[in-house]
Amino acid sequence: MAATFRNLTAERDSKPTANDPPEDVVALKAVRGLLLITTILIATGLTMLYSASYGTAGLKYFRNQLIWVALGIIGAVTVFVIGYRQLAKQYKLWLVAALAGLIACLFFDEINGAKRWIQLGFFSIQPSEFAKVAMALYVAKYCTDFPRTFSLLFNRRGLIYPFGVTALAIIGAILMGQDLGTTVLVAAMTFLTLLAAGLYWRYLLVIPAVIGAAALYIINFDPMRLARATSFMNPEQFKTEDGYQLWNSLMALGSGSWCGIGFMKSRMKAKYLPEAHTDFVVAIVGEELGFIAILLLLLLYTLFGYFALKIALNARSRLGTLLGFALPFGILLQAAINLLVVSGSAPTKGMPAPFLSYGGSNMIACLIGVGLLVSIAMDTIAPDYQEELQNKFLPWRRKDGSDAKREN
Repeated sequence: MAATFRNLTAERDSKPTANDPPEDVVALKAVRGLLLITTILIATGLTMLYSASYGTAGLKYFRNQLIWVALGIIGAVTVFVIGYRQLAKQYKLWLVAALAGLIACLFFDEINGAKRWIQLGFFSIQPSEFAKVAMALYVAKYCTDFPRTFSLLFNRRGLIYPFGVTALAIIGAILMGQDLGTTVLVAAMTFLTLLAAGLYWRYLLVIPAVIGAAALYIINFDPMRLARATSFMNPEQFKTEDGYQLWNSLMALGSGSWCGIGFMKSRMKAKYLPEAHTDFVVAIVGEELGFIAILLLLLLYTLFGYFALKIALNARSRLGTLLGFALPFGILLQAAINLLVVSGSAPTKGMPAPFLSYGGSNMIACLIGVGLLVSIAMDTIAPDYQEELQNKFLPWRRKDGSDAKREN
């Protein structure tokens, strides 16, 4: 993707003019920054995964993660070549595929008390990760196609028909798999994207109702998560029971102090901290590299959001703006939840750190999101890029370029 990007923008860089629209310049700088930050995050994740898993699993997880990164890059390049506009037009297909995958999970065995995975022997797929991308495409496309009616409650093209039914089907299917964290993440991403599109602020009253309903559900039907929701407030008291993982995470962070005890020297990863290479890899970062490294990690995620927001605000279409808001928000909210859990500021929840934690589905989905963001930026920088790429690599889909000039 980077090589293609350089080729498409080489002429612009070599012949700058005073008449270049500000949106082009901003988008160009933003997409470069986004790709740089993503590369740094992935490299950091691979490095810390090597450290966190080498003593217990050798190079197994590291090699697998390299494969996931490669597949994610292929996915990112694919969506970049196709273009976000074309992918958004097929939102029904992505929603059906996501819903089918979420329902299929219910027929497989539980893992860690949840049915999130389709187990295919030597690897597993987590459909909820891809459902986040499908929902982002759907919300952005729906609000773009029906800008005057999407915020009306009972209109034929409003919140209930068909948006409400579709959103509840996806979110409900995730919840049925006992994945409360992803349920909250997808619901929040959907709701805030609607607000960005112009949803009436009075609908904010829905949030206390949803929180109340979720609390009642946990108290009455999910004792495992109720225990998690209470144990995090006093992890020392429950350090041999439900608070075991959190307590050891806090011990790892505390022992790292400002500068850490040294790369590859973690004591907690060997015998004490479960899931050190997945949900709690940030605790190993804090132990080995110290609190300063955690602050740098926060800075990287902040810069990722900053560059993504620049891309969204300078998009050529309403669709690009809304999609450019939804995708990074989902990634950054996931990062925030992971950091809160690892530091004991939120109930323990299986939520990986984007680009850092071990896991194929999350890595591929995040990189697909990056590919879509690059597509939005390139649509601003070089509106005909999609046709140029397809004429070069997909000769059976050659076009005259007129479609790229239509804005939603």
